[in-house]
Amino acid sequence: MSFTISATAARVVASPAFATKVSKKSVARPTQAARTSVVLASAKTDAIIEEMKTLTLLEASELVKQIEEVFGVDASAPAGGVMMAAAGPAAEAAEEKTEFDLVIDAVDADKRIAIIKVVRGLTDLGLKEAKDAVTNVPFTILAGKTKGEVEEAKKALEEGGAKCSIK
Repeated sequence: MSFTISATAARVVASPAFATKVSKKSVARPTQAARTSVVLASAKTDAIIEEMKTLTLLEASELVKQIEEVFGVDASAPAGGVMMAAAGPAAEAAEEKTEFDLVIDAVDADKRIAIIKVVRGLTDLGLKEAKDAVTNVPFTILAGKTKGEVEEAKKALEEGGAKCSIK
């Protein structure tokens, strides 16, 4: 029976309400002096910003150089990191493209039959699909192929009388 009472007492001690009361008492509050120094620092930074607003671009540039020299920091580092993150997609686009598409732009009416034969040879399209591809231009005939494959197909189509473009 005493075991039950002590277990109940332990539950009371560990109850959230009690823990909340204890944590409220143990939280350190900033003193009045600490609050005042924060306000003064804010006033100082506000004054500095207001003074910086009056600087010319040349003076601001000189200020940046002096801050870099005095404190041994590089002001371009954070901006460079942001620029690199923003330039990520542009850098990927600058890399050499590995997948190409071949688009038939135009076909002479008298050369359509020859081009249909070439299209059927280059792809697994049936006769009807190849005819639709040749008559409904522009049509992407090859997609996601290597540069060599696309250039060979373009050469074959142009020899047959089609105008093509690689994208």
